[in-house]
Amino acid sequence: MHIYLYEPRADRLNGLMVELRSARMKPVPIQAAFFRGELGLLNRGGHEDRPFLLAENPDLLDQIAALRAAGCSNPILVMRDFRNSRDTAAALDAGADDDIVIPVKAVELRSRINSITRRSHGHAAESIQVGEVTAFFDGRDPEVSGGVVKLSRREHAIFQQLVLNAGRVVSKGAIYDAVYGMAEDQPFDKVIDVYICKIRKKIDQASASGHNYIETVHGRGYKFSAAPEILKRAGGM
Repeated sequence: MHIYLYEPRADRLNGLMVELRSARMKPVPIQAAFFRGELGLLNRGGHEDRPFLLAENPDLLDQIAALRAAGCSNPILVMRDFRNSRDTAAALDAGADDDIVIPVKAVELRSRINSITRRSHGHAAESIQVGEVTAFFDGRDPEVSGGVVKLSRREHAIFQQLVLNAGRVVSKGAIYDAVYGMAEDQPFDKVIDVYICKIRKKIDQASASGHNYIETVHGRGYKFSAAPEILKRAGGM
């Protein structure tokens, strides 16, 4: 999970970087100039789920407003050294999704981000059922036909992008950006195809019906969905 991190205090920034990485998040430090750039680029597929973690600062409300004015739906979480109800209310009213007092453990922060993300995609619960597949948003491996399917960290990140958008086509570019983002060690484009193939094989082999849950939509991307007959029996997605 990539997370944009704004913390102008160097000592706090270093500590936060270590804490976030301990929960397998990839913090991307940003500077004040970031909010004066072309924020509309954040609306590209795969970028809209990347959260912002913003330290309390004199320009906080303007930073939040700039993101929302650019149409960015990314989760925004504010960090404070001390609880201040009036300032918290102002941040939430400006468009922030959460307001927390630090220090905070990365595992809690990750859960807060996951909660915001899944609700933005219309999923209120901690999991989603797609046919024989139960996908969890708390880091657990999915269950298929009652059995657990083990996924690698990278496979899990790609799988989550697919299930968050279950029933809709997700472009390869959106998956690539969501998983690799601004990392310096970006692999070649075909790597997404390789991971999709691995995930598809694991899920299809575990499925009692043998249904191909991940459909390749040529020229557009991939779609994760259950077979029509399974949908009819389940009466759901």
